[in-house]
Amino acid sequence: MANREALRELQSRLAARLQQARTEARPQSWLAIECAGQGLLVPLPTAGEIFPVGTLLPVPHTQPWFMGVANLRGGMHGVVDLAAFLGLRKALTSDAVREHARLLAFNAAMGSHCAVLVDRLAGLRSAGQLTVDSAPEEARPAFAVRSMVDADGRRWHEIDLAALARDEQFLAIAA
Repeated sequence: MANREALRELQSRLAARLQQARTEARPQSWLAIECAGQGLLVPLPTAGEIFPVGTLLPVPHTQPWFMGVANLRGGMHGVVDLAAFLGLRKALTSDAVREHARLLAFNAAMGSHCAVLVDRLAGLRSAGQLTVDSAPEEARPAFAVRSMVDADGRRWHEIDLAALARDEQFLAIAA
């Protein structure tokens, strides 16, 4: 009898905790990356897996920033040099990719089989570590959400990968 009471009490506490977890706002967090010296933030829910840069199969007649396709965990993913796409530098060849470069795959739930080449991973950032940049707004594409500043005064630009995956220029890989 005591076991049944304890089980019911446990179930009640678990149900209350689950309800509380559903209603509480989760703190926002980002994956911090660098592309051509520029600090970028990718919301964790849109980021997928991170891979070392392996063999990239070039695709003819594509934009210079489209590096080709890569086999990532058995799936073919288009690979975009993010810094080149953003106009931060010229496109890299697969031979010129640096040691710290990584491929950041888009979250599979987005249905986009794409990965972006980033120059370096810079760790994780949370909402408590950043403040919204108070500098005047400048024209920016829809996938560039906002700018933020960390405690050291470094500016970070948030990139929405879901919006990037729908961007017309990003989708137009044909040269």
